Amino acid sequence: MGLALMGKKVGMTQWFDGQGRAVGVTVVLVEPSVVVQVKEPESHGYGALQLGYGQVKERRVSAPVRGQFAQAGVAPRRHLYEARVSDPGQYAVGQEVGVDAFSEGDRVDVTGTSKGRGFAGTIKRHGFSSRPKSHGHKMIRRPGTAGPTGPRKVMKGKRMPGHFGAERVTMRNVEVLKVDAERGLLVVRGSVPGHTKGLLKIRKNDA
Repeated sequence: MGLALMGKKVGMTQWFDGQGRAVGVTVVLVEPSVVVQVKEPESHGYGALQLGYGQVKERRVSAPVRGQFAQAGVAPRRHLYEARVSDPGQYAVGQEVGVDAFSEGDRVDVTGTSKGRGFAGTIKRHGFSSRPKSHGHKMIRRPGTAGPTGPRKVMKGKRMPGHFGAERVTMRNVEVLKVDAERGLLVVRGSVPGHTKGLLKIRKNDA
């Protein structure tokens, strides 16, 4: 299992590959995460790292979590998350793990929260087609009947208007094009979920 790190989406731009072709890429700022706890298979039943990410004032952290950081001798972090690894013995409490954990050509899975679109109709939410807009046609963007008359109810999973977006989305097998360890930047091919400055979790693809 690969190591997972957290980062912030900076935005999208163009990237020119070795053959001079323009490629759409996303730039991610990956600030170092600190190891708060190492979980060994012998004591916990599985191998994982508990990591802290993001600077935060100590008073903004709850007392139990503050005690957890104090026990590890680490300054409090805004986000506390866990990443399963196959070799937890290689890490130590207090160690910082940064963007240099990835390298160019790696394949990663990027997880984030998609942009929230609010309440949306079926055309925007599910890609339905509209009705003809010529004279005599009414309810151009309405979804039509809710279903057959047999069951006399709306079946579960029916595609209808409703809340759209703001869901956990994972883009798998994304290629890493550039790693800038000095500035903590990661350049990946294509788009990733979420808005600018949105939180992302980047994990090495183990497929």
